[in-house]
Formats: sequence, C-alpha cells, structure tokens
Amino acid sequence: MGASAMYLAEFLGTALLLLLGNGINMTLSLKRSFGKGGGWIATCFGWGLAVTISAYLTGWVSGAHLNPAVTIAMAFKGDMSWALVPGYIIAQMLGAMLGATLAYLTYKDLMDLEEDAGTKLGVFATGPAVDNKPWNVVTELIGTFILLLGIFAINQTENGVGSGMGPYLVGMLICVIGLSTGGATGFAINPARDLGPRIAHAILPIKGKGGSNWGYAWVPIVGPIVGAVLAVVVYNFFRGFIQ
Repeated sequence: MGASAMYLAEFLGTALLLLLGNGINMTLSLKRSFGKGGGWIATCFGWGLAVTISAYLTGWVSGAHLNPAVTIAMAFKGDMSWALVPGYIIAQMLGAMLGATLAYLTYKDLMDLEEDAGTKLGVFATGPAVDNKPWNVVTELIGTFILLLGIFAINQTENGVGSGMGPYLVGMLICVIGLSTGGATGFAINPARDLGPRIAHAILPIKGKGGSNWGYAWVPIVGPIVGAVLAVVVYNFFRGFIQ
C-alpha cells in the first residue's frame, strides 16, 4: 500500500471520527438538542462506536491509527517506519479539523442559539473537571497507556484485527477508558482529537464562542504521547520476560 493512500485513509478516518465524536458531544450538550442531557454513559459508548466505525473504514489501508499517540507508539515499537510518522500526524490533524468543522455545520443553528461559551468549546475540545495541569497530564497518560496496552493485546490474540473483531474491541476499550478515567479530563487520549477541534473552534466564525483555552491545550498532547511510549516499554518488557 502506497504512503499517499495511507495518509488519505488517516485523513478520512480521523475526519469521520471527529464528525461523529464532536457530533455526539453536540447532541448531548447543546440546549436545543433533542439529546440534551443524555449523560456520560451515552458519551462513552458513542465515542467507542465512533472509533469502531472509523477504524473499520480505514484499518485495511493504514491500520486506522487515527491518533498521533498511536502512530508514535507503533513507530517506537518497530511496527511502522518513522518516515511515515510526520505524514500520518499531519493527515490526522487535518482530518480532525475537517471532522470538527462538519459537526459544527451540522449543528450550526443550535450552536448559534447556545448561550454558554464553555459549552461551545466543550463540544469541540476537552477540559478538566479540576484544573490541575500536572495531574491532568497524569490522567491522560494513564488513559492512553491503557489504550495502547489494550491495542497491543487485541492485535496479539486470535480475536485481533485479522479476525475482523479488532475495531469493535478497540471501540469497547475506548468506552471503558471513558467510563473509568474520562470523568477527570474528558479522556482525549489522542492529541489530534483535542487539538484539531480546538483549532477549528478558534478559526470558525462561531457566534459567542469565547476563547479556546490554549493554556490547557498542551495537556492532551503531552499526556497521551508519554502514556503511549510507556505502554510500548511495558509491553516489550513483558514480552521479553515471558519469551
């Protein structure tokens, strides 16, 4: 498979992920939405299913990373060439921006009627329940560590990607990470999932949107990348220990 096809797949897959994911946030958060107040369980299951369908769309082409932390981990683990990493990450970021923009266009009338600027940002990007950035990084690190260990385990077993169950299992993994760790920071566990929509929020002409909280933006970049790399270290140690 050529690199250009892989980049296109990552672009389209991440765009679909953020269209669905930010759309879920808008459904559950905007005051005029029929889904307003659907709750955290709906958020977690919705994001898990968004990952599943996006991974099924693109997994056969690019491996469906859809996440710079996953891409960096796969390169660090030796499962892909470092030469592909910049292209993957650029495609993921651009796809995330497009997906967030499409979600906004879907809900533009409701976004215009929403009065709370915090809600307008929250349907795009993540934020902490308690603003304590060092601990927010720890939370994102732990969530992404679980994500990558889970992905490695799924790919290691007979129920992995080759069986067709991989994307579904990863989606359920995303769901349980959200249910268990997401209440503290909104479980970005993906730099593109947060930064792409945050950039879209900043540049789109959203009525009464307020600021984009750039002071927090580094947290869902640093935490997931460190967590992903640590997952590779632990996985390699465990694999070497039992062999």
